[in-house]
Amino acid sequence: MKKQSPIKRLWELAASQHAGLKLSVSLAVLGVLGGIVPYVVAGQVLTNLFNGVTDFSAYMKACVVGLLGYAVKSVLYSLSLSVSHKATFELLQELREKMLHKLPKLSLGKVTATPSGEWKQLIVDQVESLERPVAHLIPEMTANMVGPLCILIYLIVLDWRMALLSLVSIPIGMFFMSIIMKSYGKQYAGSVQVGAQMNAAIAEYAGGIEVIKAFNQGESSYHKFSEKILANAQYYYDWMKSVQFLMSLSKSILPTTLLAVLPAGYLFYQSGSLDGGTFLTTVILSFSLSGLLMAAMNFVDSLARVGTVVGQIDALLAAEEQQHEKHPISFNKHDIVLDHVSFSYESGEDAKEIIHDVSLSIKDGSFNAFVGPSGGGKSTLAKLIAGYWDVEKGSIAIGGINAKKVPLEQLYNSVSFVSQDNFLFNESIRNNIRMGCLSATDEDVEHIAKLSGCHDFIENLENGYDTIAGEGGTHLSGGERQRISIARAMLKNAPIVIFDEATAYIDPENEVLMQQALGQLVAGKTVIAIAHRLSTITGADQIFVIEEGKIENHGTHQELLEKSKLYQSMWLAHVGAKGGK
Repeated sequence: MKKQSPIKRLWELAASQHAGLKLSVSLAVLGVLGGIVPYVVAGQVLTNLFNGVTDFSAYMKACVVGLLGYAVKSVLYSLSLSVSHKATFELLQELREKMLHKLPKLSLGKVTATPSGEWKQLIVDQVESLERPVAHLIPEMTANMVGPLCILIYLIVLDWRMALLSLVSIPIGMFFMSIIMKSYGKQYAGSVQVGAQMNAAIAEYAGGIEVIKAFNQGESSYHKFSEKILANAQYYYDWMKSVQFLMSLSKSILPTTLLAVLPAGYLFYQSGSLDGGTFLTTVILSFSLSGLLMAAMNFVDSLARVGTVVGQIDALLAAEEQQHEKHPISFNKHDIVLDHVSFSYESGEDAKEIIHDVSLSIKDGSFNAFVGPSGGGKSTLAKLIAGYWDVEKGSIAIGGINAKKVPLEQLYNSVSFVSQDNFLFNESIRNNIRMGCLSATDEDVEHIAKLSGCHDFIENLENGYDTIAGEGGTHLSGGERQRISIARAMLKNAPIVIFDEATAYIDPENEVLMQQALGQLVAGKTVIAIAHRLSTITGADQIFVIEEGKIENHGTHQELLEKSKLYQSMWLAHVGAKGGK
């Protein structure tokens, strides 16, 4: 399959803005043609002077025509940029919306495997970098290529020999530019890569500053951070140094059209085969010809940027989505059945399987628990049930319906997932809770907060429900963040609720109250709790002991104490940690 050119692909992505961009190109071309008029007029004025014309009105008319041409160029250029920028900013908005709508359709692994700094660079910085190529390159470069063509045609009409002479320096200048262009796209792609690494290092350094300070790792962490910044600067320095000589040659040689036009034109004039007016007009227009081509060359960087950025955008938009049906499903119940499920985060021959042939059944409206050693696959199983990944081996059914037949949005709406590290947005506590149901009123938010046992501590905050949580919830303690996350999940009111160590950060005094509140809030729902504190799940209808990606055993608390040595050891360790009670 023939590789599509970046400009053609960019034009396809800008399909909704074609009308505006075409109008912009038309205005830019007319503007460039208007800009040629003063050069033509200047040539005519010199011809008149050379021929001894003394009629002042002829010169005045020529000046007026030249001034009108310049005015047309200025006005149409401004209009062209205005139209192209309006279309461009709408296009950038569309591209960002497409990418942001794409992210939730990808598996959680695809999203989390990419550092947040890289996502930010792509969706914000890289898309923003398309502003110049779209708003300027498409109309201006097109116009700056049409302009020289029109001048060349005019020169051919005047004298084909002079037309060819005016082009002599251009192929030489373009030759040196073509050498640069061979590696320019690859070099620009490399600059994007080192830039992404720098952004990721900055985000990591800022996000981990608390750990850095706590363990006095400022020097080593800053060294890693500064290395990436210096690497980014060094890359650009080396790149510019490698092309500086050729770029200087190209830009020095390209405009030297007079080196051929003046001596050859003078010889033609002396021999009588070229009149003085045409000679002077050719000299003037050759300046315009090289000037427009030089302006077009300024977009070399934009062309390289287009290839890289469009490639990255296409890679995201074409990324494999979770494959689910589009039509909503009607659920009569919300029991969960896993049938011979195996799963690995990566694909290919080297992929390490995390879940091995797991089959389990969870009844509708029951309380269930996943327990077992850390790293055994408890959270992975829970996230598979929540639809964060699709399973390739085996199947997951909800209410007797294969999860892949449930639209992804409906599947997400059917599950509330509360983890021990829930993210809070840098907004008010009220709006963070309201994320569970955007249509909820303030009264609904406060009511669910009371039921979830977090109303009192919220009221004691400086601004109550209007207190800003901070980025990621940094203005709150771990226990406070968890309780707000639980309230948010409860406001969602989904029929399936998954708690992944949801009370891990809550102090013992409040844990009993929280457990009681949760018991009321999840009544009648299908509940899965991942727990290390076994005392919190002794009343579960069913407990699944998970070890090394397999179901080691399952049953009630009492049944497992009798038949599961692993559960027995975990229980003894738990009660021993509590003082043998």
